[in-house]
Amino acid sequence: MELAHSLLLNEEAYNQLGEVQKAEFIFEWLSYLEKLLLATSRNDVKEKQKTLVEQLLSLLNSSPGPPTRKLLAKNLAILYSIGDTFSVYETIDKCNDLIRSKDDSPSYLPTKLAAVVCLGSLYKKLGRILGNTFTDTVGNILKAMKSAESQGRYEIMLSLQNILNGLGAAAAPCHRDIYKAARSCLTDRSMAVRCAAAKCLLELQNEAIFMWSTDLDSVATLCFKSFEGSNYDVRISVSKLLGTILAKATISKHPGTAASRQSIRRVSLEEVLEILGTGFLRGSSGFLRASGDMLKGTSSVSRDVRVGVTQAYVVFVSTLGGAWLEKNFAAFLSHVLSLVSQSHPKATQTQIDAVCCRRCVSFILRTTIGGLGEKAQLAAVKDIFQAIWKLKKVMDAVMSDGNLDTRLGSTDTAASQHMLVCALQELGNVIYSLGTTVAPLLQDSSTGLLDSILSVIPHPSISVRLAAAWCLHCIAMALPSYLTPLLDRCLERLSGLKSSPEAVTGFSFAVAALLGAVKHCPLGIPHGKGKIIMTLAEDLLCSAAQNSRLSAQRTQAGWLLIAALMTLGPAVVSHHLARVLLLWKCVFPASPKDLETEKSRGDSFTWQVTLEGRAGALCAIKSFVSHCGDLLTEEVTQRLLPPLPCAVDLLTQLSSILKTYGSPLKTPSVVYRQRLYELLVLLPPETYEGNICAILKELAADLTAPDTQVAASTFLLPPLCHQDDLLILSPLLQETDHRFIEEQLLLGNGIACGSLEYDPYSVYEKDVEGDSVPKPLPPALSVIGSAAKLFGVVCAHVGVTQRLLILEQLLDRIKHTKGARQQVVQLHVVSSVSSFLKYVAGSKGCLGPEEMKRFALTLVTGALESPNALLRCAAAEAWARLAQVVDDGAFTAGLAQVSFDKLKSARDVVTRTGYSLALASLHRYLGGISSSQHLNSCVGILYTLAQDSTSPDVQTWALHSLSLIIDSAGPLYYVHVEPTLSLIIMLLLNVPPTHAEVHQSLGRCLNALITTLGPELQGNSTSISTLRTSCLLGCAVMQDNPDCLVQAQAISCLQQLHMFAPQHVNLSSLVSCLCVNLCSPYLLLRRAVLACLRQLVQREAAEVSEYAVMLAKDSREELTSGNISCLISHIISCQVGAALRPAFTSETPPHVTAKACQVCSAWIASGVVSDLNDLRRVHQLLVSSLTKIQAGKEAPSHLYNESASTMEILAVLKAWAEVYIIAVQSHKNHRQPLKTTTCLEDSIRYGSCSSDGLLDLVYTDLGTLSRLWLAALQDFALLTLPSEFASQLPAEGGAFYTAETSENAKLHYYNSWALILHATALWLTSTGFVVADPDEGASNLSRPVTPTSMCQGSSSGATIKSPEDVYTDRFHLILGISVEFLCSLRSDATMESITACLHALQALLDVPWPRSKIGSDQDLGIELLNVLHRVILTRESPSIQLASLEVVRQIICAAQEHVKEKRRSAEVDDGAAEKETLPEFGEGKDTGGLVPGKSLVFATLELCVCILVRQLPELNPKLTGSPGVKATKPQMLSEDGSRLVSAALVILSELPAVCSPEGSISILPTILYLTIGVLRETAVKLPGGQLSSTVAASLQALKGILSSPMAQAEKSHTAWTDLLRSALTTILDFWDPVDETHQELDEVSLLTAITVFILSTSPEVTTIPCLQKRCIDKFKATLDIKDPMVQIKTYQLLHSIFQYPNPAVSYPYIYSLASCIVEKLQEIDKRKPENTAELQIFQEGIKVLETLVTVAEEHHRSQLVTCLLPILISFLLDENALGSATSIMRSLHDFALQSLMQIGPQYSSVFKSLVASSPALKARLEAAIKGNQQSVKVKIPTSKYTKSPGKNSSIQLKTNFL
Repeated sequence: MELAHSLLLNEEAYNQLGEVQKAEFIFEWLSYLEKLLLATSRNDVKEKQKTLVEQLLSLLNSSPGPPTRKLLAKNLAILYSIGDTFSVYETIDKCNDLIRSKDDSPSYLPTKLAAVVCLGSLYKKLGRILGNTFTDTVGNILKAMKSAESQGRYEIMLSLQNILNGLGAAAAPCHRDIYKAARSCLTDRSMAVRCAAAKCLLELQNEAIFMWSTDLDSVATLCFKSFEGSNYDVRISVSKLLGTILAKATISKHPGTAASRQSIRRVSLEEVLEILGTGFLRGSSGFLRASGDMLKGTSSVSRDVRVGVTQAYVVFVSTLGGAWLEKNFAAFLSHVLSLVSQSHPKATQTQIDAVCCRRCVSFILRTTIGGLGEKAQLAAVKDIFQAIWKLKKVMDAVMSDGNLDTRLGSTDTAASQHMLVCALQELGNVIYSLGTTVAPLLQDSSTGLLDSILSVIPHPSISVRLAAAWCLHCIAMALPSYLTPLLDRCLERLSGLKSSPEAVTGFSFAVAALLGAVKHCPLGIPHGKGKIIMTLAEDLLCSAAQNSRLSAQRTQAGWLLIAALMTLGPAVVSHHLARVLLLWKCVFPASPKDLETEKSRGDSFTWQVTLEGRAGALCAIKSFVSHCGDLLTEEVTQRLLPPLPCAVDLLTQLSSILKTYGSPLKTPSVVYRQRLYELLVLLPPETYEGNICAILKELAADLTAPDTQVAASTFLLPPLCHQDDLLILSPLLQETDHRFIEEQLLLGNGIACGSLEYDPYSVYEKDVEGDSVPKPLPPALSVIGSAAKLFGVVCAHVGVTQRLLILEQLLDRIKHTKGARQQVVQLHVVSSVSSFLKYVAGSKGCLGPEEMKRFALTLVTGALESPNALLRCAAAEAWARLAQVVDDGAFTAGLAQVSFDKLKSARDVVTRTGYSLALASLHRYLGGISSSQHLNSCVGILYTLAQDSTSPDVQTWALHSLSLIIDSAGPLYYVHVEPTLSLIIMLLLNVPPTHAEVHQSLGRCLNALITTLGPELQGNSTSISTLRTSCLLGCAVMQDNPDCLVQAQAISCLQQLHMFAPQHVNLSSLVSCLCVNLCSPYLLLRRAVLACLRQLVQREAAEVSEYAVMLAKDSREELTSGNISCLISHIISCQVGAALRPAFTSETPPHVTAKACQVCSAWIASGVVSDLNDLRRVHQLLVSSLTKIQAGKEAPSHLYNESASTMEILAVLKAWAEVYIIAVQSHKNHRQPLKTTTCLEDSIRYGSCSSDGLLDLVYTDLGTLSRLWLAALQDFALLTLPSEFASQLPAEGGAFYTAETSENAKLHYYNSWALILHATALWLTSTGFVVADPDEGASNLSRPVTPTSMCQGSSSGATIKSPEDVYTDRFHLILGISVEFLCSLRSDATMESITACLHALQALLDVPWPRSKIGSDQDLGIELLNVLHRVILTRESPSIQLASLEVVRQIICAAQEHVKEKRRSAEVDDGAAEKETLPEFGEGKDTGGLVPGKSLVFATLELCVCILVRQLPELNPKLTGSPGVKATKPQMLSEDGSRLVSAALVILSELPAVCSPEGSISILPTILYLTIGVLRETAVKLPGGQLSSTVAASLQALKGILSSPMAQAEKSHTAWTDLLRSALTTILDFWDPVDETHQELDEVSLLTAITVFILSTSPEVTTIPCLQKRCIDKFKATLDIKDPMVQIKTYQLLHSIFQYPNPAVSYPYIYSLASCIVEKLQEIDKRKPENTAELQIFQEGIKVLETLVTVAEEHHRSQLVTCLLPILISFLLDENALGSATSIMRSLHDFALQSLMQIGPQYSSVFKSLVASSPALKARLEAAIKGNQQSVKVKIPTSKYTKSPGKNSSIQLKTNFL
């Protein structure tokens, strides 16, 4: 294909290719040429123009396919527009000659069509340049059209559209001729031709004024005719034409002279609307004289005309625009509503017509109003309300008529009902979409909107009553605060107007609709409403029999209320379940005998009421099972079952009852059946197995009932077809923007659309398609759907014999019915058997004996050959399900063979389509049959069918089936990829664009092939490259297809290609294509665009946005991120208070206040507050929220559920808790003493927020808050108790929740408790558990909120507890909640909760009193440690583990304090004199043993080992396989790891203090092993001689252990001494070169450890000769190490040892190392220090010598001074040397001089004698002192001089920073 990329066609390469490759090559060349021509210079084009024109024209004769001819035409036009135009006339003549040709053979047709397309393209591009040639061209084309077939007519219309577009007004001479031709095409039998004609006329009307003036009526009539028998695309195109023309007629200001203006008809808005209305009401006969049918009132407008006109209304308004609609809305609304008014009774003469017309009117209103702005929509609400009010006035006048017959028969009432329904539904929709914006309008008492809607509810028409109820539902959804008041008003009227049948049903509908809204409103309704509704429902049911006029209405209303109540869920229903079950039990006879008695004594009316009541009861139980599954326990199920057998008995008796009492019972009996079937589908089959055979018989009778005339395939079958297969059927089955009205065409003329009045019980259910009004189908249809579904379940659970019998009966019924009836029965039976097969396949069941297979196969085979395409589709699915259920290879192969045979022999479309899909379905469900031979056969047959150009349907189904086989075959298909791709490209290039459905299937095949190739598409081999090029070419062809669904397929294919081979997809052109199609009128195309964009931005966001920005040509200046962040923080600081203030008013809904509190606390906690005044403003809002919630649950809002109040209170308390926690942390960080008064003057004066400012603000309300927090925690503790303690919970609930709403409240407590717990613990810490008066500072509380057990000043008169008891309760509350939460962490436990809980424990144990409680209760401490151990094991977060370790440390501290206290008490009690005989305290008394589970120390050791071994696995002897510390390379831990290890070591070092002497001996080896092990594993050499944090921690821990009192205790002294010596030996052994690893250990770390041993243990540990010698050797060795930092650290360590007060320890080191140090210092004189490190070595050495002088015995002191002084003097410099000396030497000089100044006076006699004996030393000393004095004089002015610039630079720095 690379050879195709040239300006001229590479004819040599072209001629070597086969036919299919030639077509591909030409298309590739033309695609490339289009881009190349635009990028080539004009001169280069002119140079090659002649040859290029010849090549392009020669292609006209090569039968180019539709995409090729389109590209060919485009290139010719571009070529002439860039190059010379002198030969264009020859080209036009040639094209005209080709069109005139008499050759009518099919092979010549592509050439003719290509010539037509070329002409259109040339005129479009060159326009008026072509002069007057167009008259001949147009004449020629129009003449050709007379004999053209559909493809020709299609291309001619599009070509004429292009000619008109290019010529503009210049084409006026031909306008009438084109108009005449297009008129005939607009009613063409080919739908594609109609669409093309509509596009041509749309272009024509731009210049042809007569179309929207004089000929306006005839154009409209023509469009109405075009709608007849149209498809979706035609309706889209023609409605666009009609709407645009009418819009133009409405607003046009006609040009021209006065004379011409007079001859042009002017059209008013009323006339235009009249034209549309006529089409809507009378169809295409609207402007003709009324025919006989019209006069008789028998003709009816076809639905497709009505739907087309409906779309034209929408186009008309959208063309005129929002401003026009806003201005003319009242007139438009009046007209649209009048379409269903009494003025036009024909539109609503039957219920089916009425429902369909109402739906059209609703669509017009919804689509037009939905496009307006908010302000205009509010105005529309008022207009709609005015219309409702006027209609209500008319109704009121009629209803006030005293004559009952007049009232009920009034045409006004009957006819106005449809207008009211449309107006009310649209009012609800607009209010719902506006949301809270509409609140002021509803609050406006002068409008009285709500009152008017409520007053419409008792309308005589049930449709109006339901529409008004739904409108209230929408209002409640938009404004949840209106839900409860509306419910109250409806309940009040329902109670008060029980004697009015209309009011009873109307207000019960309203209540049910409002209850349906509750589940969508997060705040719910008060719990008590459930009780009121239940009582009212019972009352209605009980009083139904009292008044026969009201029996049916009261019965329906009662059960409707109960059914709607069930939607409130288990929390509400559980309280009323017993009463509901009792009513359910009572509604059916107790036995079959009672049922017989009923039959004998009833009449038509009583049976009507009875059936209504029982259907209602079934519906209520169905609602219960659907919405309250949690309550469906074994016990409840058993109580539900008894009435079921009787319900089934009545089902079997219905036909005889119907015969007895006639047609009035027909609908009630159908509804009863439907309700029972719906309930049985939901229940497990076991619950009705005793009646299962009876049910099956009834189902079979229903499915084959003789009076069922309507074939409702479009609602029965889609659920039984595979979703992918529906794509090959009517586009109406796919989702479109017009689905709401197009649905009525889908269902067919005999079936109504769904509407609310068909099933009032659906008023409380959510519509499946979103938030629009529910659309239940008529009962006669719904019952078939339910029966088919139930049949699948029941048939699977009956015995095999019964199953065979029923299937045989069903087959017989199909055979014995004829004509249309047979189709209906077949449809029902196939639906049922498909449902059965689907159920059995899903439940892995068994079909039964061979006979069953035969029956099922006969049934499905018959359906596969049905003329109904949807039935064939469902049958193909059932065919595969049958094979799946039988699960036998031979049977499956047999089915496949049947398909092969049928496809080979049959020639009719029905058989070929049905069996091709059946074959593919087998592959989809049973991939195992994909043997290569079988696959070859399938592919071969489908290839043949796909090329059957005589039948586009066969091609479509075959290609769709091929796509399924490609998908299911997977890698097996790889051998077929190349030929399949060739076939797809060949068809894409040749199938006419009029057959869009074939192209759609081709797109699915290409998509499946790309998926099969997958990542291999990235390859570079020749074969892969060819395949990839073909795929891209296929995508290009589909992108250029006029059908939107084909374009959607192209985008989907490109998306796949981009996933597998992104570098080969041109992102720029793809993004531009996507952006263009974002505004497509086709929903599925927009979805494909969005899906593709989503993938692109995930992988190449930058490039996509770059291309999109280039497309948008957006030149707006970009803000830098820095500017944005500055701007945001400034806006927040200024506006946060103002923005949040409205959320804290008393009427604000609780969830808004809750969210606002969250924002406040987050803002304060974020730390962005710099100004205390800002802080104060937001704090004040929180204060107002605190005031709002103080009434608690005892003053609840009557608008929402009690749990909403709980949510609000807890949100406020949580926000305060967060602020308090932040305040305390901030205060701690600044280490300022806690203020107890509100002193903010300083903070305010400096305009900044000090750390205490926030705490001071919170402190004022802390008294109130603490009590509320404690109350909330007690509530939480109660709610988290296991269910077995439910009986112990307070009957009235807790402080902030009621008992009835406890389940709902739990969630809110779970969201808030953790921070409240932390805050409470901090508050208790701050008081130290010693608050004198808990009510202090809380005088503004309106009531005590804390339960009595909290001792919070309850007024109940209960016994006041002692402070100790109060503290104990609080302590156990916090501890209990924490332990309960931490011991069983759920997977959804948040980090925030766990951290807050641990911090609360830390705060609690920060003060002595709680520590004493933990310390004195060892079991409690152990329990807590075990819980913390579990947290550490289950949570990897370092912050959580660290927090846990801190709590562990505090527990150990508590235990230590307890042991110390016991020892102190014992000392005091026994007297100091007898101290030696004191009893021992601590763990491990006598034996030293620690019992797991009983020992605090053991639990702590377990936890610490867990932490240490996780970070340093080498510490575990089991892992290392060695009992000792194994030598491995030391490692540096992460920062988190280091902190964890350090924390664990701190805890370990504290453990001996908790033990008795014996116990300490038990644990010491473990503690030493771990501590020294950490030292060994982490002693990494760091730069600068630093110690790693873990080494530092281990040394600190070692020091703590070594200095433990247990080392000196009488009972443990000896053992400790031995163990400590062993430990020291271990450390010394680290140095011994067992292997090379010792070289990597840090000598400084080890030497420090030795020093710790020397200084911290008793002398007897380290002074034994063998150990002492080894230690001294190590010091000697390190002094010889060249590393200066090691030497410095060694000197520092020796310095501390030499100072040790016990000579037995220090002297051996002094004796051994002093001379060595002196020698090293003397060497420095010869080797001058060159850097600061060497200088420091000297300084540290001198310090050591100075120490020696201090600690030496008197007689050695002078000797040491005599050694020291010469060394110091040797570093002095004279005046000359000082000036030129390096900074290092000068520093050395200064240090030496300073030391001499200090030592000289102390040892003056030695100093004098030394100076006197050595003149050289004296001279050097004097010169140095003299030089030093000179330098001081020079330095002083210098320092003064340099001070100023420093200051300036500081200021400069600040300025730059700011």
